[in-house]
Amino acid sequence: MQVYLKRAPYLLFLLVMPVLGGIYQRLNGRSHKAVDFITPLDHVIPFVPIFIIPYILWYAYIFCYLVYFCFKDTRVYLKTLMLIVIGELICFVIYFFFQTTVPRPPVTGDDFLTTLVQWIYLKDQPYNCFPSIHVLTTFAIMLAALHIKNKHLINNLFIHIGGSLIIISTLFVKQHVIFDMIGSMFLVSFLYGFTFEYFLIRVPDKSGTVYVKNK
Repeated sequence: MQVYLKRAPYLLFLLVMPVLGGIYQRLNGRSHKAVDFITPLDHVIPFVPIFIIPYILWYAYIFCYLVYFCFKDTRVYLKTLMLIVIGELICFVIYFFFQTTVPRPPVTGDDFLTTLVQWIYLKDQPYNCFPSIHVLTTFAIMLAALHIKNKHLINNLFIHIGGSLIIISTLFVKQHVIFDMIGSMFLVSFLYGFTFEYFLIRVPDKSGTVYVKNK
């Protein structure tokens, strides 16, 4: 319990997430000269409303696993958060100078899933698409989880299966196209090598002592 109390203040770093969200919203209305990267393969991918469920669960997925990382391995938590922040800031620069969009299908009906899709479409304009922040943050969590030791099997499965469902959900609810997904995964993979393999960070060990570890 004492170790958890010493690690709890690191949760304050999560306050950066609403700040990033605010920047995203500011850029989300910039539609001037927006282009799309839609391909023939994207046209083949059907619109499947049920995938709005994992798409929305992304919010809880990111928050819950960052908190989990904080108490399980604070070093992994800090590096993951740094990876996400740097990745999103790069995305914001791209959004500012090179805005993209995704054509959305007409969505009609009043059933539960359709209502959720309509709500997301209303709250999130069809811009800020390349790279996808949904994919970027989810893939960052999935890669970072590889550094967490002694995970329960169910937890480990949920991290990767749940994360994979979130990633593909961006395509099935027509929020993103394939290039948006690939661009995000490429960016995260590049930043992951830097933050997890080369960046030195000071974190408390189980006794609360601060030490430096690079891997």
